[in-house]
Amino acid sequence: MVDETAQKTVPQEAFIDLCEDALNWSSVPLSEIVNGGFRLEASYFKIEGKHAREVVNHCKWAKQQLSGSNGFGYAYHRPRFRRIFVGSTGIPIYQPSQINETYPKPGLYISELTDTDIDKLKVKENQILLTCSGTIGNVTLVSKTLDNLVLSHDVIRINLNHNNDIGYIYAFLKTKIGRILITTNNYGAVVQHIEPSHLENILVPNPDAGIKEQIDDLIISSFQLRDESNTLIDDAEALLISEMNLPTIGELRSASAELNSYTVKLSSTDERLDASYHIPIVDAIIKQLQESASEVTRLGDNRISKRIILPGRFKRVYVEEGQGRVFFGGKQIHELDPSNKKYLSLARHGERIKGDLALKENTILITRSGTIGKVNIAPKHWEGWVANEHIIRVFPSNNEIAGYVFCWLNSEYGYELIKRFKYGAVVDEIDDNQVSQIQIPLLKNKEVQQQINNLVLEANKKRYQAYVLEQEALKLVNDLVIYGH
Repeated sequence: MVDETAQKTVPQEAFIDLCEDALNWSSVPLSEIVNGGFRLEASYFKIEGKHAREVVNHCKWAKQQLSGSNGFGYAYHRPRFRRIFVGSTGIPIYQPSQINETYPKPGLYISELTDTDIDKLKVKENQILLTCSGTIGNVTLVSKTLDNLVLSHDVIRINLNHNNDIGYIYAFLKTKIGRILITTNNYGAVVQHIEPSHLENILVPNPDAGIKEQIDDLIISSFQLRDESNTLIDDAEALLISEMNLPTIGELRSASAELNSYTVKLSSTDERLDASYHIPIVDAIIKQLQESASEVTRLGDNRISKRIILPGRFKRVYVEEGQGRVFFGGKQIHELDPSNKKYLSLARHGERIKGDLALKENTILITRSGTIGKVNIAPKHWEGWVANEHIIRVFPSNNEIAGYVFCWLNSEYGYELIKRFKYGAVVDEIDDNQVSQIQIPLLKNKEVQQQINNLVLEANKKRYQAYVLEQEALKLVNDLVIYGH
């Protein structure tokens, strides 16, 4: 079911820049303000929103509320609560910004003493999640990866009345029209926000059962592939840890926790005088690698990587969707289909895109500023897409090592070796030269190393297939439901 034609490159000369308009305006009749609940925010009445509602109203299918007594389902969120943050021994809590990540990892933990019903914060398989604060309108489906995890109260949960509507509603909300309908229902002068009650005002076409079933099958299959890819990543990391006989990060931290101060030989400073570069846990990891690995080399070793690129800053020229290359940043590095992506002008940036901006399949990406050390391996559909200058590109020497290197850098141990290089008084930074110095262990058992590599590459293929299935579903929603006549 994978559409190989989706990867064909469109020649540069086929694009004509259609730059984004600087100003959108519209007049609004008083009756529309009354019917809209006396809302006076310009965002509610902006051109995009009016157009989206007209498109839905004119499609041939009957309409039904997204949520409510006569809707497709019931939407709710949890009340706000005062969080008690603790160390990694607490309960992991996931943030709204993580719901689109293919395999989210906990960054924060709360205490069991937190004054809220923690069980009711847990999301359940087949729920649809919608961000309702800050960046609103991001949507995902709860599959096995997210099932039973604790999510912030800033996420609306939607329970559908019928299982065959789950994939369809998710796909509709992922379309451009669906997202506009959500985002033009927001309010808030500084932090944009929507409430579950606003979803009752959103009308969704209700096509024939056969169409919904077809879309649902594609979406459910897409999320099953994502779950399978995450299992393969887990299997690869477990193999690596077992082969290297690595203690847990918690054990390594406990062993060095009693050291509030420590000495460093002048010969070991590497001209770095910041204490974070010399933390004991890094020494403990490197010592373990030296004992268990066949060899400990560096990421810059030409057996490991061909090039490590940190693109320079540049003034960006954005164009309309379909007129340039997909462009995204470090916040979206873990997403299968980056949210809020933009489109970079090929006419203005064609040479730079060819030179150091464009991605290749199995390129390893590392965020280098702000939140440093987020790692991903580029799936096939990112081929030719553009990541911004806040992401370092590591081009592996070949596909026989790419998956293994990702597995190491993506592990907790690899993260500690990445973040030791950070510098900066306010915003943390790392650069390409420092990334080239990150230690990479090579295993004594080359067959196990190759097995780890193959597991990761297989996981990456499944993510590409998951993307293709989702795009097929979105196309069906657009062609047969929203714009079908």
